[in-house]
Amino acid sequence: MRTLLLISFLALSLHGLRAQTDSLDNERLAKMISLSEVVVRTDVNVPKFIERVKNDTSFYKAFKNLHVIGFTSLNDIRIMDKKGKQKAGMQSRTIQHHSGNCRTMEKVTETTQGDFYNSDSSFNYYTAELYAGLFFTTGQVCGESNVVAGTNFSAKGKSGTDKHKEQLKMLFFNPGKKIPGIPFIGEKINIFDPDVAELYDFAIDQVQYEGQAAFVFSVKAREDLSSGERDRIVIDDMVTWFDAKTMDVLARNYRLSYNALAYDFDVSMEVQMTRFNGLLVPRTLRYNGNWDVAFKKRERGVFTATLFDFTN
Repeated sequence: MRTLLLISFLALSLHGLRAQTDSLDNERLAKMISLSEVVVRTDVNVPKFIERVKNDTSFYKAFKNLHVIGFTSLNDIRIMDKKGKQKAGMQSRTIQHHSGNCRTMEKVTETTQGDFYNSDSSFNYYTAELYAGLFFTTGQVCGESNVVAGTNFSAKGKSGTDKHKEQLKMLFFNPGKKIPGIPFIGEKINIFDPDVAELYDFAIDQVQYEGQAAFVFSVKAREDLSSGERDRIVIDDMVTWFDAKTMDVLARNYRLSYNALAYDFDVSMEVQMTRFNGLLVPRTLRYNGNWDVAFKKRERGVFTATLFDFTN
């Protein structure tokens, strides 16, 4: 009994210590953020704003919502050579059907260029595999939900393409948070750590985004960084538009880059959201990525996904 009480006491103490540390970090970060005159006048509680940004799940949930509805997608994937000319690609129109608790995908039209597919009809390019993992369905997929509570991205136990996909998901859905399992950059991605935050300029503004009130939270690497300090960052810049009432992500643009011995990458993404029957869902996603991983050819990929005609 005493042991159980001691364990409970230690657990509560550690939880309280973490909460206190987070609170102190938020207070410290708040002093580093530039506020527009509009935000100053509205008397926004900056530490609480930071906490909500750090704990946002709406961005990831918007993509999870695609698993429980139907939609039409225009897909445009292009693979470029080192001179910027297209060497392979695929353009298609697909419809995801959702019935009961299952989803299937119908390929309405498709055209390809170059060696986009292998001889066995598998994707010849990593960029295409990543795209397919986000928007394509193979066969019938059942039993999914859009619940995000308790989600824990981890590349542990995965290898090869599956590991890279999971790591990209972590970069993609949780930009700005610590990512375990990625050599050299796991800690550097955590822009909310005060020691990393000092390398950035932060700003909060309030604007109208497509006719509704929104907060704009921008993070940009400081222009006066030394070469050594540049090596400590992965996110070059990130701009997120939040619904002023719900704090749901309305849009996000970001660029990530890093150069290590085993790999290097330079990736930019733009995501715009819309609502369907109360659900936040992506409507446009643009990606431009340049990747080079050890023992693989450098790959330069560009893709655009346009989603519409959402159905229950």
